[in-house]
Amino acid sequence: MVYHNLKALIKGIRSCKTVADERALIQQESAAIRASFREEDTFQRHNNIAKLLYIHMLGSPAHFGQIECLKLVASPRFSDKRLGYLGIMLLLDENQEVLTLVTNSLKNDMNHSNMYAVGLALCTFANIASEEMSRDLANEIEKLLGSSNTYIRKKAALCALRVVKKVPDIADHFIAKAKNLLTDRNHGVLLTAITLVTEMCQIEPSILDEFRSAVPLLVRNLKSLVTTGYSPEHDVSGITDPFLQVKILRLLRMLGKGDEQASETMNDILAQVATNTDSSKNVGNAILYETVLTVLEIEADTGLRVMAINILGKFLSNKDNNIRYVALNTLNKVVTMDTNAVQRHCNIILDCLRDGDISIRRRALELSYALINEQNVRILIRELLAFLEVADDEFKLGLTTQICLAAERFAPNKRWHIDTVLRVLKLAGNFVREEILSAFIRLVAHTPELQAYTASKLYLALKADISQESLTLAATWILGEYSEIVLQGGIVDEDNTTMITDKELVDLILSILDSPYANYLIRQFVLASITKIAARSTTSPAEQDRIAEVLAKFTTSPELELQQRAVEFASLFSLGDTRIGVLEQMPPPEIKATVMGVVSEKKPVGSTKAQEADLLGDEIISNPTPNNAQAAASAQSNQDLLAEIFGSSSATSVASSPPPQQRSTVDDILGLFGTSGNAPTPAPATPHPSAMPASYTSTPAAAFPPTQATPSPAPPAPQSKQLPAYTAYEKNDLKITLTPQTSPTKPGVVMILARFQVTSNQAASGISFQAAVPKTQQLQMLPMSNPVVTPGATETQQMRVVAPVGSNLRLRLRIGFSVAGQTFQDQVDFSGFPPGLTGTPS
Repeated sequence: MVYHNLKALIKGIRSCKTVADERALIQQESAAIRASFREEDTFQRHNNIAKLLYIHMLGSPAHFGQIECLKLVASPRFSDKRLGYLGIMLLLDENQEVLTLVTNSLKNDMNHSNMYAVGLALCTFANIASEEMSRDLANEIEKLLGSSNTYIRKKAALCALRVVKKVPDIADHFIAKAKNLLTDRNHGVLLTAITLVTEMCQIEPSILDEFRSAVPLLVRNLKSLVTTGYSPEHDVSGITDPFLQVKILRLLRMLGKGDEQASETMNDILAQVATNTDSSKNVGNAILYETVLTVLEIEADTGLRVMAINILGKFLSNKDNNIRYVALNTLNKVVTMDTNAVQRHCNIILDCLRDGDISIRRRALELSYALINEQNVRILIRELLAFLEVADDEFKLGLTTQICLAAERFAPNKRWHIDTVLRVLKLAGNFVREEILSAFIRLVAHTPELQAYTASKLYLALKADISQESLTLAATWILGEYSEIVLQGGIVDEDNTTMITDKELVDLILSILDSPYANYLIRQFVLASITKIAARSTTSPAEQDRIAEVLAKFTTSPELELQQRAVEFASLFSLGDTRIGVLEQMPPPEIKATVMGVVSEKKPVGSTKAQEADLLGDEIISNPTPNNAQAAASAQSNQDLLAEIFGSSSATSVASSPPPQQRSTVDDILGLFGTSGNAPTPAPATPHPSAMPASYTSTPAAAFPPTQATPSPAPPAPQSKQLPAYTAYEKNDLKITLTPQTSPTKPGVVMILARFQVTSNQAASGISFQAAVPKTQQLQMLPMSNPVVTPGATETQQMRVVAPVGSNLRLRLRIGFSVAGQTFQDQVDFSGFPPGLTGTPS
């Protein structure tokens, strides 16, 4: 059955009982339409195309009607043109070869006397124009931008937008006409004109200067929208044309960025919009949000910025979760711009931590981290600890890290710092990173006046709960190391002191072995702890024998590491007084700042000055001198890491036979700082891998060796030679350049400054930058200035390479970072420095 019009076809398809019947009917009708096309039935062409478009909407093939659509477009009848252009928009796209046949029809209809025919051509062009078609018809579009008909000007502006996107290099052709459109009084034309100008400015930043002169005009248009009375034609919830207001604000944001004069022109109107816009409706909130973004982006007055942040603070009290989320997200971006203004809304930000929406809690948590300073550290840490008690497990790792690092940087005193970390260990000991635990143990070791207090607290906490891993590890270590203090002074609980026996202490520690929470690492800590206790003078012979039995039992443990430790510890019991010397209290480890890391989205944590301050921000007076064994272990570790990165052919272990007169690594490093190798200056110590995050354990040189005055290297001599920057890495939106600097007075020594920049508008976070050199060279690195690189910012990291005079520098770099939630890991070899950088051999 052949259906003569669209209405009959729709009725026939709807009467089908099954999908198979419908498919059969469509196939039959498609065959009839193809036959009609072959017969060149002009009268039926209109009906056939209408039916074909309906078949296309149902998902069946209809591409065979493309040429027939072109024939309809060539018809003088408006109804045929309308249906033909509709068919072209539905059945063609910019990749079809048939599209070249449409260009001439579009050009003819753009010059048509009927404005609606012109509108059809413009609408079709804006939907399907390819790059080639855009170039061919750009002049026609430019001409129509100056039409006296507002209907045509509006559609021509949208077509110009398509041209600019497809062919950016001819965007400057539309500048003059776009400026004229900005003076149009018709809202539709003005809206499309501003959209066109915004796109042009985004594609070609040089065009910004052309339109900065139009800022007063845009301000005048925005002012008329804000001050005009009720306009039924453009009213949305009592606000006049909010869509146009938002477009103007976005364009002003682009024009005012980095331009003080343009920003000054728009300051007053922005304040007027911020104060006069009704915030009770969602439409008003949209305009206020755009106003805030504009104020924060341009060179605005301080008072205007404070007002913008206050608007965001008002958003936080809104009942709509979307508005609160947007406010928190924006405050996270501007908190570094004006921290004091954001601090005024601290209470309501903390209230968001108790919100039912997990996204809002996450954003409020990140903002809370950024607000911590010396003045409010007690209040905010107390709130974060309260949140830690009820937080989901996914928050706890980052939360414990941030709390401990904030305490490390801003603690008012060491007692408060220790209490804070103890509280974290009690609440979420299973979610504490290893470097945080390591920093806590170093803090206790450097605070002898609080060792008894800390050991007492840990004893009571361990007695109450042994399910928290980090709490168990900290308590086991400290009770073993300082058991003599505990047994002599007793357990101090507030104002009460309770004496305990060595049996009670040993019973508590050995009870950990029978706990279901005891893992491989905890059992190792327990063996080390009881061995330490056995060497103390306060431990009775009976308990020493008991500890020896426990160690003997573990000498047959199936766990190799545990068995080896037990054998070594048990053998110490046969050494007599030597055992006491071996197991005496360890000297306080070298103070260093906690290694920086990233535990939440785009938020750096930890200290940024690796050796300028201790765990509490106090200046370092002196550094302990590591013994020879530690120095050898450090050198061995560094050589092993070099071998791992370069492979056995490029780097060897320190155990390989060196030349008889070769200087030690320590002497070479000290020589860089002008210190004699014979002077008893402390050598650099490599932290144990367990005290560093995984991304840092393979760094060949963790930091410069400490000096007595300052950790930074000595300034270069006036004769130093600085060379151009060489690009070592440019990929995945991150660019790293290396700038070498040499000095004639120090041949073989090259200072290298690494600069990190992002090449997009996305920040790069969690940057891990590692470097290695061949075995004939030596490398030291300072910490990176900031592991988060924001757009427009440049972060740096200093390196120093010592190489044989006349040799060429070669680096192997490992780079890890995240951009927009995507993590990248790369390794590159760099040998782009010019030859002769290390000097000329004599």
